Amino acid sequence: MKKCTIIYNPNSGKNIHNNFINEFENLLIKKEYEPKIIQTEYKGHAQEIIRNLDKTDLVISVGGDGTFNEVITGNFERDERLLLAHIPVGTTNDVGAMFGYGRNPISNLKLLLDGEIKGIDICLINSHPFVYVAGFGKFMTVPYETPRDLKKKIGYLAYLFEGFKSFRKKTHLYDLTYKCNGETYRGLYSFMLISNANRIAGINNFYRDVKLNDDQFEVLFCNLTTQKDIIKSLYYLKTSDITKVPGFYFHKTNELDIVFAEPPRKAWCIDGEALPDNTTNFNIRVMKNVKIMIPSKNIKKLFE
Repeated sequence: MKKCTIIYNPNSGKNIHNNFINEFENLLIKKEYEPKIIQTEYKGHAQEIIRNLDKTDLVISVGGDGTFNEVITGNFERDERLLLAHIPVGTTNDVGAMFGYGRNPISNLKLLLDGEIKGIDICLINSHPFVYVAGFGKFMTVPYETPRDLKKKIGYLAYLFEGFKSFRKKTHLYDLTYKCNGETYRGLYSFMLISNANRIAGINNFYRDVKLNDDQFEVLFCNLTTQKDIIKSLYYLKTSDITKVPGFYFHKTNELDIVFAEPPRKAWCIDGEALPDNTTNFNIRVMKNVKIMIPSKNIKKLFE
């Protein structure tokens, strides 16, 4: 019998109950897996669990995007990587929605077990992996500064409240130089977004025609500062192509180097969590063909 380990974050999401775990075990047994359930107890625990896990045929992350990031990170620290999957029970669940999951954990497990193994691009920022998005500057602290208790209580609305508070604050411009596709740029920017995803911050089709295995990621720099211009850009985000909006600078690449003129005052946000790195130099590159198991639903859309 094949072995499956579930790494479950019981603190993820809004009003998530543990009742589905027994059903998970029964479904896995029917699919001829020997299930093992491990609950996380603190931040960073999922990373530790998979780093020290005995060999197993499948590891399923059950939690939010941050939990999946921990599992990916711990897997990168192993001598022999394990096959991963992710079932979303978090607050925003961008990765899960992109893969084609719905809201019901049991239905999602069925979709997963009938799915396929694919090789995806994982981005590394200073050798730290992120699954789908990294950001810096205006609004980018919202995911990790929103109180966990508030997220548990009101879900996605908690991010909107924190985002409104960030919107009202004065916008800081960061002096930086970046190198991309053989060209070097220098400027003052209010935020940047680096991603390999078509859904970001709960917004579907943030970019058009994103592929998860094309050895490329999307880069967006912004120099907007006024509330009026920021509101206008949010409107374009819903109605038009964000890459064509004045004040935004878009690139597709497989490597990006960024140098800040002075140490940043805030941490980067990667997959919804703070990146513990306060250097001025950042290198972002692609690690190709990282094996994960996902539902078949969106494979034709997401892969070349």
